[in-house]
Amino acid sequence: MHPFIQQIIDLYEAEGHHTYGEGINQTEHGVQCAELALRAGESAELVTAALLHDVGHLMATTDIAFGNYKHDSIGAEYLAPYFPPSVTEPIRLHAEAKRYLCAVEKGYLEGLSAASLDSLHHQGGLMNEEEQQAFLQEEYAADAIKLRRWDDEGKVEELSNKTVAHYLDSMNAAITAEATA
Repeated sequence: MHPFIQQIIDLYEAEGHHTYGEGINQTEHGVQCAELALRAGESAELVTAALLHDVGHLMATTDIAFGNYKHDSIGAEYLAPYFPPSVTEPIRLHAEAKRYLCAVEKGYLEGLSAASLDSLHHQGGLMNEEEQQAFLQEEYAADAIKLRRWDDEGKVEELSNKTVAHYLDSMNAAITAEATA
């Protein structure tokens, strides 16, 4: 196992018990999102992105506001030296995907949890048309939208019976060749 993957597993073991207003903890949420991606037949990279999309929350447990509202970029930057853009970019864009979906999809905003509604305000609120077009131009916008939908759905206790280490094969397959050299 790559030492960075062990570092991620250790981080989830140490900090993954924290909740953020959803009734489940960070580890359970990440595992549920990864399981949804896996069941959808997605690539190892997208399964890994789903698993680790909120890693920025774990890194900022001492500064809740900073961690909650910048967790997407914090997590993507943390993972970027070891994982390709197909992992890090959907993570970086998943809060933007929420803003986009709230602006363009009827009923999406009303379906958000209380915690997601609260963070939406701090993440910039609904996208205007110019922001929507810019978001859609992002290479990984479609993957970020998939990730965002799993983020919404990954709050069901029945999918929580695995650990972060269960997705070791996906993480190992997704890690960049440069990181393993």
